[in-house]
Amino acid sequence: MKSRSRVPFFAAIALLIIAGISIATWRHIEIGIPWLTGEQQPVWMVEARIDFEASGEPLLASLNIPEQSPGFRILSEQAASPGFGFSIVDQDGTRRAEWTKRDVSGEQTLYFKTQFIPDPGANPDRPHRAPKPMAVFWEEPQATAVREVLQQAEERSSTPESMTRELIRLMQPKDTQAQNTTLLVSGTNYLDLLVRMLNHAGISARTADGLILEDARRRQPLSPYLQIYDGEEWLTFDPETGEQGLPEDVLLWRQGADSLLDVTGGGASNVSFSMLRQTIPAIQLAAMQAEDNGLGFLSLYQLPVEEQSMFRMLLLLPLGALMVAFMRIVIGIRTSGTFMPVLIAVAFVQTTLVPGLIAFTSVVAIGLLMRSYLSSLNLLLVSRISALIILVIFITAGLSIAGYHMGFNTGMTVTFFPMVIIAWTIERMSILWEEEGAHEVLVQGAGSLFVAICAFLVMDAPLSRHLTFNFPELHFAVLGLILLMGQYTGYKLSELRRFTPMKAYD
Repeated sequence: MKSRSRVPFFAAIALLIIAGISIATWRHIEIGIPWLTGEQQPVWMVEARIDFEASGEPLLASLNIPEQSPGFRILSEQAASPGFGFSIVDQDGTRRAEWTKRDVSGEQTLYFKTQFIPDPGANPDRPHRAPKPMAVFWEEPQATAVREVLQQAEERSSTPESMTRELIRLMQPKDTQAQNTTLLVSGTNYLDLLVRMLNHAGISARTADGLILEDARRRQPLSPYLQIYDGEEWLTFDPETGEQGLPEDVLLWRQGADSLLDVTGGGASNVSFSMLRQTIPAIQLAAMQAEDNGLGFLSLYQLPVEEQSMFRMLLLLPLGALMVAFMRIVIGIRTSGTFMPVLIAVAFVQTTLVPGLIAFTSVVAIGLLMRSYLSSLNLLLVSRISALIILVIFITAGLSIAGYHMGFNTGMTVTFFPMVIIAWTIERMSILWEEEGAHEVLVQGAGSLFVAICAFLVMDAPLSRHLTFNFPELHFAVLGLILLMGQYTGYKLSELRRFTPMKAYD
């Protein structure tokens, strides 16, 4: 008879393992769920404070707020403005926070708070349409000075980036300034001058305001930056040094907007920023962002808390099953029942190890004594098992009450043991005692407890709890390993000692 090829079987196992690991890796990258427990994620809390003097007229206060700050991702936004109407509006691609009120006078203070997560790959600033350079008109003699300075910068550059760096270098004050530079810089906003000159040279340019992040800083102003469009994205430059790129500790708050703050119906307005660095567990952060992510539907955090607690326990069972399969198939440890050790391990997870061991051995020992009495009554199997279940319930209740009066708060947790399974275990051990003797009962009972303890150690590990709940797709890999062990037909490790006498013939 031709044997069936095992290639499809092993291919299916490989697909299960690859699929489980691949989906878990994908969710780790997309949602940000950490592989390890205890990982912390820094979060910056930034608060914008707006102070102004209201004149008694209808008020509209409008603050430019960030949308795509390179290197950061927005986690949350909120406003603290009792008595004011508040909304976030989008004006021509610019986000603004607006406060409104019909009648207000005197000194007023408004707050806008937002949380940012450092993310080097977040929000690349790539506009949907390439911006066109603004038309700039110069009067003489500035027109001639601008033309000559731009010509010098162009001769020393080959790209928009190098052109910008050379222009900044030429416009810097020196001990012996060139006549053209002196004429342009005097009495003019330096950053606005750079923007106009770059637009005149055919390079789209704009201003930006950045916030230097320092922990526990208050009343911080914004720092100005220069941005140019290189054909793909906006590049940021320090207008004083010409250094390209944005430092990691700088958050761009305003990019290209006409104004940072507008107040209609008030005057003497001012905006300042305070910031605080916090750390939160990375898994908590991933749970907060799961709903907004495309893979959020795979997260168990969307379920009610009660169901989450249930799944935290159920998702540990495959690890226990894997441990039992390994111990029985590969190691060769004999147990009472096939997967009784898994159920015992689940009970140990609830009761902790030592109280669980005491409770289990006590229930089984007392149950064996009572089972011997039931055996003397010559009852039918169904009646004997039913009576044994009731006796097990009374035993656990008695142990719980005794533990409560003795001051052990884990006394009630013995009820987590599966009553029917324990009753069947007692029945099987009793029959085994009658047929094979006490030695075999001790061997299988000790094997069951040993495997249950090993399964408990695996299931109760913080990393196991973390991975099984946050990456349930890893159970595909567990299933593949169990199926793979199902094909093992070699010697069990516990059987190798039987062949040690054969070494004498080697």
